[in-house]
Formats: sequence, structure tokens, C-alpha cells
Amino acid sequence: MAQTLHIVGGGMAGAEAAWQAANAGLDVVIHEMRPDVETFAHRTGHLAEMVCSNSFRSDDSEQNAVGLLHWEMRAAGGLIMEMADAHRLPAGGALAVDRDAFAEAVTTRLTALPNVRVEPGEIDELPGDGHWIIATGPLTSGALAEAIRAETAADQLAFFDAIAPIVYAESIDMTRAWRQSRYDKGETEEERTAYINCPMDRETYEAFIDALLAADKTEFKPGETAGYFDGCLPIEVMAERGRETLRHGPMKPVGLTNPHQPDVKPYAVVQLRRDNALGTLYNIVGFQTKMKYGAQTDVFRMIPGLEDASFARLGGIHRNTFINSPTLLDGEMRLKSRPNIRFAGQITGVEGYVESAAMGLLAGRLATAELTGRSLPPVPATTATGALVTHITGGAEAKTFQPMNVNFGLFPPVDLKGGRRNRPARYKAYTDRAKSDWLGWLAANAQNAA
Repeated sequence: MAQTLHIVGGGMAGAEAAWQAANAGLDVVIHEMRPDVETFAHRTGHLAEMVCSNSFRSDDSEQNAVGLLHWEMRAAGGLIMEMADAHRLPAGGALAVDRDAFAEAVTTRLTALPNVRVEPGEIDELPGDGHWIIATGPLTSGALAEAIRAETAADQLAFFDAIAPIVYAESIDMTRAWRQSRYDKGETEEERTAYINCPMDRETYEAFIDALLAADKTEFKPGETAGYFDGCLPIEVMAERGRETLRHGPMKPVGLTNPHQPDVKPYAVVQLRRDNALGTLYNIVGFQTKMKYGAQTDVFRMIPGLEDASFARLGGIHRNTFINSPTLLDGEMRLKSRPNIRFAGQITGVEGYVESAAMGLLAGRLATAELTGRSLPPVPATTATGALVTHITGGAEAKTFQPMNVNFGLFPPVDLKGGRRNRPARYKAYTDRAKSDWLGWLAANAQNAA
């Protein structure tokens, strides 16, 4: 008789965990509070809804750690990557998707499985029995967050995450802006022109920084602190760190040539990336913000080409909840005090859609093995998935634990032979080793399941 796995949260991690477990024969119940209980960031009740960027970042599996994670999830039959590939948008070397079509497809595929049931409603306490995966993500409800805090006898850890605005493409002035991916990256013309670029001269940039610094910002509630994740800083926070910070971050002008003024090098460039398949929506890359709505429209319309911009969504800011996983979780992602409960996704302290989905994939497989009386060998730390789970379950320093994207710094050092010491050779050695070890781990999984 099939056993039941309960998953709280239908985001990237929850959806992927459900897919892995259901395809292995388990009955799966996904407990999703939306749309009954709304959040400020979500717009639909779909599973795997993307609320911030529509990008899964680099798809380069030879030179980039997140691209390697894409490769590992594809090799493991991951639903999130399959649907991302099916709804891919041009984005140079990145993997960007049509967010609505992607979420609808994930929902359709999961709910079509006869052994998957979506049960609406909020889970507001930690269950005492049964087999569970908590994958509630950064917007964990207050009641459940309080239940987790009470169980772990630890202060809730959180940082603030900010959402970038989305602009209607028809409102962008293309006599000032132009289409080009940085360094013309991409294999097709569509890829090489995936971004819209808005140039700034020095005077415009300086005025823009002044406006950013002076704009009305969202204020924090009493007792809250702004512990931002460095990979998702609001632009005004970056500007506060130095007037040139944005020019060396999301507004860097390198790898781009303005066809309207080919002999004039822009002092800074604002990039917009396509957000849907129709090409009617573009999000402003790296422009997460905590400015108030009125200030956003005033400041963003200072950008050349966006003077008459219409916004489909303005930026926002929310509290992003995560647990101190190195202290609280065992090597199989189980809560030490309640081993019937696993945690997966962003709530474990990984950062990003792909990392969250990868931890969901692993949690789903680990739960399946446990419920069917099997054991899985540890995931090799030499793989992207293994490096992440090793980091959150003990590799990180618990006292200073903060959310982390996958990166080669989490991998065991690679032995470069024959004097290959340059960065491309080193990264290729990391990814070659990871792919071999990951395929070996998947083979061991299949053998144990036979």
C-alpha cells in the first residue's frame, strides 16, 4: 500500500518534492494556503508561482555553479527544469521563463497525477505524526513561523527581500533604448537581443542617485532590522554604500554599444529583461526596491527611455524567513527534534529559485526512500546539490548562518593536473567531476529502488 507524504507549501521546493515522491509511487498531499490565505507578493493560486525575478540565472553547466545545478536537476527528471525549458524566453546565456505559463504548467502536470492531491488551507502548527516536508519558503505564515520558533527554542532568523518592478514594453521609448544582450551573448539573434538597454550619461546618473537616496522608503516595524541578503539588495541600499556601487553592479555599462550613439560610451546602463512569452512585459534587472510606490514611478521615469513608462507591477519588500539549518537539521534534512518532519527550499537557508527546487528534489527523494524502507547514499559534496545540502546541514558556521546561493566556493577543492590553473579550467574540472558523481548517485538510487 502506498504511503502518504504531506508537503506544506506549493512553491518551487514543494512542487519538486511532490513530483519526485509521486513518481516514485507515494501518495502526496500538497497543503497550500493560497488562494484561501493570500500574501502580498503572490497573484495567483498556482503552484511554483514566481514572485520576484523570472530568471533561473545562468544555464552554463560547464562554467557556472547554478548552470550545473540546472544540469543535475534535469538528469534527475526534475519537473521545475522541464517546465522551465518548455516555457523559456530569450535571455542571453540565462534561463528566463514566461512566469504565468510556467506556473500553470507545473500546476497542471502535478494535479494530473492520480496520487497527488492539493489541499487548500493554512497549516499553523508542526504536525505530531505522519511524514511531512515543510517547504513554505520566504513567506511562511506568521502562525507556522511562530510554531517553528517555539519548537526550535531559537529566535526566528529573517532577512528582507525586495521585488523588482515590471514595465509594459509598449511604454519604453526605443528611440533612446536598444536591444542587446551583454557582450552579444547567445546562440540566436533573439538571444543576442534579449535585453532592452537604457543608457545614462554621468549627469543623468548622478541625478538618479540623488533621487534614489532622497526618495521615501518603506519603514520597518518596531523591532525589525534590515538584514538584507547581498544577492538581492534594494538599489537604494546599494546606492547608500557608495555612489559608484550601482555602476559596478546592475547598471554596469560594459559589453554594450548604443546604436543610437555608437561612438559615445554610456556612463551607466539600466537593463530590462523580457518577463513573458508575448514580450509585452519587461522587468528592470537588479532593481529590487523598498521605495514607496509614488517615489518609484518618479525615480524610475528619470531613466532615459522610461520617461513615459507604465508599470504592470511596482517593486516591494517582504520579510524572508529561514531557519538555522546547521543547528536544527540532520544530514537528511530532518528536524532533529521531530524527525518525521523535513525542511526544504528557501526556508532552509538556500537562496534562489533553482537552489530551492533542488532542495525540494532531494527532500522528496529522501522522504521516498525512508517511507519505502530504503536508504540512500549521501549525496556527494562534489555535486552542486550535495554542496548545498552539506552547507545547510553542517558545513556552514551556525553562528553566522545566512542564506546562500550555490557557488564553487561550497565545493571541495578540485585537483588540477597538468598545470591547468586558470579559472575556466578550474570551473570545468569542478563541473566534470560533479556530473560524473551525480550520475553515479542517481544510478545508486535506481539500483536501491529496483
